[in-house]
Amino acid sequence: MDKGQRHLARIARFIPTIATHRGVRIAALVAAVGLSLWNVDRVPHTVLLPAVLGLLPFAIGKYVLCPTRWHAISTSGRPRRWHLRAYAESEVLGLISPWHAGADLWRVHRLEKIGVRRASGVAEVALDRFIGAVGLVAAVVVSGVTLPWTVLAIALGAAAVVLAVALVVRRRRPLLVGRWPWPSAKVFALGVVLSIGYQATILGLLVGSIDAVGGSVSPLHLIAVFGASQIAGVLPGVHGASPRDGALVAGLASIGVSWTAAFGAVALTALLYWIPALLLGGTFLFLRWRGWFTEPAPTAS
Repeated sequence: MDKGQRHLARIARFIPTIATHRGVRIAALVAAVGLSLWNVDRVPHTVLLPAVLGLLPFAIGKYVLCPTRWHAISTSGRPRRWHLRAYAESEVLGLISPWHAGADLWRVHRLEKIGVRRASGVAEVALDRFIGAVGLVAAVVVSGVTLPWTVLAIALGAAAVVLAVALVVRRRRPLLVGRWPWPSAKVFALGVVLSIGYQATILGLLVGSIDAVGGSVSPLHLIAVFGASQIAGVLPGVHGASPRDGALVAGLASIGVSWTAAFGAVALTALLYWIPALLLGGTFLFLRWRGWFTEPAPTAS
């Protein structure tokens, strides 16, 4: 191993240490929630009831449908409740990290703790992300809205690159990867359907947030704006102040929502994300820290 490779290896070991350090997580959490509160406080005339009504199905989509999709493709051998808990924990870390990367790192970490090889864990999480991207594209297509080809490429490209790299590793170093999480066509289709359902709950939350700040928008126009805003997701940013959020504000303004309402709706949506994340993921992380969960014995992978 040359000097450059050793340097990269040290960085790879250092990043998970930072991501899982309790002090770093708490500081980032306080900063992210504080930013969301500050943004919402700057928006007048907010009526929370419509947003709360939109939050309920979103919580089901995020914390039931998404981990169910992960469980369907997983080769970890763990029950659905394990995936529900690990996914909820990961979301807290995802909301305080650029690209939502902390969520993926935590899921890979949790898989490693039960004996899944790191390469297998990365491939499994990447596959889950890829199916989610396919679901996003399918949701837009089903709605009849034409999505720009650049957005399609961005939505599918990132996860596809990770899968391609993992495939090369599998062929060159099969012992390193271990079991490969290739799903059947039926399981893949189920994952896409679950992803479409999740995207529908996000749109419901956006509609509720727009109504809460006194705006209104056509659902079809909102789908187009939401899909196109995903192109900005390739740039890093903090939850509530990311390029994707900025693109969504601009997109809403372009379809007739006032700038004040557009800014308020996106800020309110970013804040509402924290409620189920802290209630579910935060509770599970706290109980884990207190030793209430007994981790199952590692399995060979």
